[in-house]
Amino acid sequence: MTTPVCTGASRAASATAAAHTPYASFSSYVRARGPVLLRTARSLTANPCDAEDLLQTALAKTYVAWERIEDHRALDGYVRRALLNTRTSQWRKRKVDEFACEELPERETAPAPDPAEQQALHDAMWRAVLKLPDRQRAMVVLRYYEDLSEAQTAEVLGVSIGTVKSAVSRALGKLREDPELMPVR
Repeated sequence: MTTPVCTGASRAASATAAAHTPYASFSSYVRARGPVLLRTARSLTANPCDAEDLLQTALAKTYVAWERIEDHRALDGYVRRALLNTRTSQWRKRKVDEFACEELPERETAPAPDPAEQQALHDAMWRAVLKLPDRQRAMVVLRYYEDLSEAQTAEVLGVSIGTVKSAVSRALGKLREDPELMPVR
């Protein structure tokens, strides 16, 4: 442990620094009453870090009003009132995004389709496709089951793109009129 060479010089330096502080009495007040005020701030918040921020804000407000405070014996009351007002302002500014309730809200999702109904639809669709003429059936299968473009379908079958468009259009018209698929629409 080292000791200062000249204790008188360090005391003089701290006294000079205190004299240069605009409100030396404010600094001494904060040093003396800080722990008590921090306990008060902690009673107003749940989080110790929030309590320190709250106290810092209240002390900043007190520092600004230091010249206007006439009775310095009532400083604790002034700072406590600043703490309370600051905390109240924080509550009012807080936006509540969540609300506590006794029951969890149900998600509004569409019920999952019945696998049996999906299979029945798939079977009915495939039976309707099998009723199409060979050429139309080949084009519908390549376009919609194999997911080829019109150009790719035309290339595979060795026909023009226009032929694919017109044949697929006629095939879809027949599928729309199929009595087995009527309940689906």
